[in-house]
Amino acid sequence: MKPNSELARLGLFDARVPRYTSYPTAPHFSNAVTEKDFSGWIGAIPEGSRISLYLHVPFCRRLCWFCACRTQGTRSDEPVRAYAQVLKEELALLKARLPRGITLSRLHWGGGTPTLLPADEIAALAETIFATVPLGEDAEFSVEIDPNEIDDSRLDALAAAGMNRASIGVQDFDPVIQKTIGRDQSYEITQKAAEMIRARGVRSLNADILYGLPHQTNRRIRDSVEKLLSLAPDRVALYGYAHVPWMARRQVMIPSDAMPKPEERLDLFETARELFLAAGYDEIGIDHFARPDDGLAVAAREGRLRRNFQGYTDDTAEALIGLGASAISRMPQGYAQNAPATSAYVKAIREGRFSTIKGHAFDDEDLLRARMIEALMCDFRIDSAEILSRFDISAERLRELYAEPARKFGDMVSVDETGFAIPERGRPLTRMIARAFDAYDLSKAGHSSAV
Repeated sequence: MKPNSELARLGLFDARVPRYTSYPTAPHFSNAVTEKDFSGWIGAIPEGSRISLYLHVPFCRRLCWFCACRTQGTRSDEPVRAYAQVLKEELALLKARLPRGITLSRLHWGGGTPTLLPADEIAALAETIFATVPLGEDAEFSVEIDPNEIDDSRLDALAAAGMNRASIGVQDFDPVIQKTIGRDQSYEITQKAAEMIRARGVRSLNADILYGLPHQTNRRIRDSVEKLLSLAPDRVALYGYAHVPWMARRQVMIPSDAMPKPEERLDLFETARELFLAAGYDEIGIDHFARPDDGLAVAAREGRLRRNFQGYTDDTAEALIGLGASAISRMPQGYAQNAPATSAYVKAIREGRFSTIKGHAFDDEDLLRARMIEALMCDFRIDSAEILSRFDISAERLRELYAEPARKFGDMVSVDETGFAIPERGRPLTRMIARAFDAYDLSKAGHSSAV
């Protein structure tokens, strides 16, 4: 890796850039995409094809201060049960519009805390989903599980429904850090949840851990990563904590003066990264690690890695439909986002219509740049032959698109007749380099730190 002085000169430690889980990014969505558009896009899915579903449960028993997700607190099951009923009504709307023969490639339940759903609601909701779109061959059904909010009955219901991948949020095991971010979750509770999951034959376990948290040091992150490795997850997301209190107001509870400096954040990432690599994990993109036999690692080696709102994926479905408040769908024609406020989402569904409130319809330039950015984020390389074969672009214009980032980032990138690449020394700058291919104005979007 280049020394920090060179990375600083290129602006890494000051930049705020998108994570590029979509292109264009969500701040550029507008109300030009309507419920009618989204309904039409669903009807245009080819018969007999495979799609993915993301189901969003926005409720949490506690609101962790570090979290910037769209969530709301509840102390009882009543709002969760009422919300599950609305999800079933949304599924009925989807079923009425889907062409024949559609099956599921991926199903993911996220939140919030989907394991707030009582066991009987888990079973009923899964039954409704599979009556709408059955699981296809080798499909993956994953659920985000809060170790503090899970028990035998709910895990039994999830396993019976076909869950074959579970995801556990760890963040950090240090009690001082947990107290500072409002997330009490001991190693022992997390270990027990992992054991309960595996005891039910769930074959794959994901985990999320954060770097850049308040009071985090190299010693503390090393201890947390070593504890996480003792749980033997199949894949790990090593995300940088995004301290954006102007967007996520609960983050004002976290003292800004306890945050590590950008240079320290990079050191924290490198400390964790080295531990995962030493443990035999493959490095996937900018922030994921996976065992060599995991589907994500296989996809990365074979050049099939993709990126969506859940991060890196080996899913090949062209349509991802988001269910629930604030959920975003990614269709071949564009993005469509449901109403973020639960009340507005419920009102629309109860009126017999999707709750689409905004989105973005792709033009040819969007599709071109989206693929180039995805290729950099996934493979650290844009293959010129692929771009020229898939898009209406001349070799001369493609060289022009390469020219400005090549000039700006110098030997942190390489350009030749085969394409544009980011060698290992430049990979801390990947999000910044990807931004150079972004045609939209990012000055007012309020994105997170580049490192």
